Amino acid sequence: MQVDLLWRAALKRAAELSRRHTRVLGTRSLDVLHVASALELGFRVFISVDTRQQNLVKAVGLKLLVPSG
Repeated sequence: MQVDLLWRAALKRAAELSRRHTRVLGTRSLDVLHVASALELGFRVFISVDTRQQNLVKAVGLKLLVPSG
């Protein structure tokens, strides 16, 4: 039951993020879903090597870590 509620909340958050940011940032659906899931799980830090996803991460106020190498 708890997982179902989290999944629904993540999908709702992804829809909101998509409406607000996709047109400007060019983010793709899975990028948005990953960021929305991180927000719903309460993460404060996000690791990404994808430029579009990085822009979304910054736009929503998460701390971005970019792996080197």
